[in-house]
Amino acid sequence: MNIGEIARRSGVARSTVSYALSGKRPVSEATRQRIQAVIDELGYRPNAVARALKEGRTRTIGLVIPPASRRLTDMQLGFVASVVDAAARADLDVLLSPSGGEHDRSFERLVGGRRVDGVILMEIRLEDDRVTRLRQSGLPFVCIGRTDRPDEMSWVDIDYETLIANCLHHLADLGHRRVALVNRSAELVAAGYGPSHRTRAGFTRMLAERNLDGVHVCCADDAQSGVSCVAQLLAEHPGLTAIATINEAAIPGMYRALTHAGLAVPGDFSVVGVAARHWAENLHPPFTAADVPADELGACAVDMLIQRIADPEAAHRHVLVAPPISLRGTTGPARPRDGLA
Repeated sequence: MNIGEIARRSGVARSTVSYALSGKRPVSEATRQRIQAVIDELGYRPNAVARALKEGRTRTIGLVIPPASRRLTDMQLGFVASVVDAAARADLDVLLSPSGGEHDRSFERLVGGRRVDGVILMEIRLEDDRVTRLRQSGLPFVCIGRTDRPDEMSWVDIDYETLIANCLHHLADLGHRRVALVNRSAELVAAGYGPSHRTRAGFTRMLAERNLDGVHVCCADDAQSGVSCVAQLLAEHPGLTAIATINEAAIPGMYRALTHAGLAVPGDFSVVGVAARHWAENLHPPFTAADVPADELGACAVDMLIQRIADPEAAHRHVLVAPPISLRGTTGPARPRDGLA
C-alpha cells in the first residue's frame, strides 16, 4: 500500500494525500476523513504520520523565535537547541518561525494554517499581540517568558527581578556603592520586553534597600555596543565601581572598554549578571553570573505543550526559576576610582 493507491481510491491527488498525512498544507476535514476511511478500509498499517492523521495531529510543534535578521544571543540559541532536542525525544518535529515586523506573515501562517499541533513562543512582551492571537486561535501554546497577565497562559520563565537583586546584594556585600545596570536594547525596552522591565524593577528596589547609588542604561546586543556603552558610563560616572547586566552579547565589549580604561577585572572593577553557563565560563575572565538553565527550561516548555495538546482545558502551569550566582572571576572588593570613596 502506498500514497498513490490511497489517492486513487480516495479520488484525490497524491499531493493531497501527502498534505493530509504530513499536515504541511491545510486539507478540508471532509477530504481528510475520506482519505482516512480508505486507509481503514484497506487495513493499512499506519506509520507515525498516518497515526497523526487519524488523531488529527501533525506531530509537529512550532517554535516562534526573534526575527532571522537579528543575531540570536547564546542564551536564545540554548533555548532553541533545548526545545529541538526535547521535541526529538518525544518523536516530534519542530517548525521554526520568526516573528516581528515583516516576519508577521510567517507567524500568521503558523497559527492560521493546519501546520502544527501547538506553539512555543519566545521573547515575550508585557503586552504581546502574539499571545492574544494564539489565545483567540485556540491553538495550544506555551511561552518562554510571561506577559503582565501571567495567569492566562502556561509558561516557563527566569525570575530576572530576583536575580538582578541578588547580583546587587553580592556587589553591596563586597563594598560597592556606585553601580550601573546595563540592560538590553532601548528598542526592546520600549516594546515592553518582560525581562528588561523586571530587571529594572529589581535594580531600583535593591538600590533603595541597600542604599546604593545607581544608573540604568540600555545597550544593543553586540560587543561594539558594549564598548561604547561602558566607555560612556566610565566618562560620565567616575565613581562607578561595578556593573550588573542581563545583556550577555555585549559583555565582551564591556571587558574591552574596561581594559582600554586601564581597569583590571576584578581588581579595579566588578561585573556580574545573568547569562548562559557555558558562555559565562568561556569568557576571559570567566563571568560571575546567575546561570540560566536553558536546557531544563526548554525541555519543560515542550513537556507543558505536549500536555496542553493532549488536554487543552487543563489548568495552566507556571515554572519560575532563580538560579544562584556562580562565583567566577569578575567580582571582587570595591576599589575607589579617581580617589572617590
